[in-house]
Amino acid sequence: MQLVLVRHALPHQVSAAELGEAGDAAAADPGLTELGERQAVRLVGALSGEDIAALYSSTMARAVGTVAPLAAALGRQPQRVAELAEYDANDRHYVPVHEMARLAPESYARLRAGLLPPHVDVEAFRTRVVGAVESIVATHPGRETAVLVAHAGVINIYLAHLLGIPRPLAFPLDYTGITRVLAGRDGRRSVRSVNETAHVADLLAEVPVPARE
Repeated sequence: MQLVLVRHALPHQVSAAELGEAGDAAAADPGLTELGERQAVRLVGALSGEDIAALYSSTMARAVGTVAPLAAALGRQPQRVAELAEYDANDRHYVPVHEMARLAPESYARLRAGLLPPHVDVEAFRTRVVGAVESIVATHPGRETAVLVAHAGVINIYLAHLLGIPRPLAFPLDYTGITRVLAGRDGRRSVRSVNETAHVADLLAEVPVPARE
């Protein structure tokens, strides 16, 4: 079967202060910006020639919003999978990657080095994600295609698992970038493409890149 792994579109930034009085347990879960919504719509055309058997997304708002236009076009309800949530799912802030160099330089440096934040249990994250993706693979035998809309960390950790890469964040993945993996019944996995962006290249150019302070 074919896995089509899609990174979510551009979300809003969320600070801990914006969560207000929601309490320490509240986590940042931003939805898409207006630009992100336009990026998500482009998936419909990008995947229009695919015979898609099923749609999946993480439970996080930015993934749910990204899969929504494709789901509407196909008339199909996506299945939300909690195990496909990003490593930052419980964080009380969210900084889009294009803002990290300015607002979170230490986090940006780790990202560029291919590393997850220090507080993340890398092996637990890997086990969770690989288990979730392989469960989806087992559900779709033969030549079926399943689309999974998730996150850069999720897609990266799965690719690292398949390719034997020690760094968990080896590939820069753009908003709504498409990655394809062929999964055989014999257990073989073949990465066919990483981060296809032709469908959204002009919209990626609109992502603001503020000067570093």
